[in-house]
Parts: sequence; structure tokens; C-alpha cells
Amino acid sequence: MDNPIDQSSLIQAINQTLSQESHTLQLMESLTLRQLEEALAARFDDWIRSDFAALLQFLYRIDVNEKKLRTLLKENTEEDAGMIIARLVIERQLQKIQTRRSFKPGASECDEEKW
Repeated sequence: MDNPIDQSSLIQAINQTLSQESHTLQLMESLTLRQLEEALAARFDDWIRSDFAALLQFLYRIDVNEKKLRTLLKENTEEDAGMIIARLVIERQLQKIQTRRSFKPGASECDEEKW
């Protein structure tokens, strides 16, 4: 990625989506990437066991690639499903942040491209 994305922006984006879904998890912005993965994985494992519909709704809102998720889950049956999902959620949120930054006003150097 051209512009490094700070952890705080990533966690804010995930918290925003969680709050839109009325979920009680509020992630601290001081988490490391590993801690973020673990916190999300624990939540996703809980949803897998107790509220699968909430998990599906969250993944739909985040726009996680369903085909990629299915493939990773099938190929990594020994790995924790929550951790696989957490990594995909983080990856998708990073992509969305980067896309927003690249289309932010002033991101283009050429005046002809600005309208």
C-alpha cells in the first residue's frame, strides 16, 4: 500500500461497523494488530456458536469476499475459523480505507482530473 494505514484508523472503521449493527464489542484503539485479530476472532467464534445470523450480517456489511472465505475455511480446517474470518475482515477494512484515501479530494496531482 502506498500510504501506511495506522491501527487507529483500522480499529475506528471496525468499531463503526460494529456499532451500526448494535453489537457490544468496542475495540480499544491502542490494540496491536495481533490483539485486534484475537479480539475479533473471539467475537466471531462466539457468533459461530451462539448467533450465526449476526456473524453473517456483519460479514455482509463489511463486504468480505464469500468465495475467498469459503475457500480458506475449507483449506484450513485445523485453524480457528474465527481467526480466519478476523484476518479477512481486517484485510477488507484495510482495502476500503486505502480506496477511500485514494479517492479523497486532493489525492490527484493533476488539475484536469479534479472536477
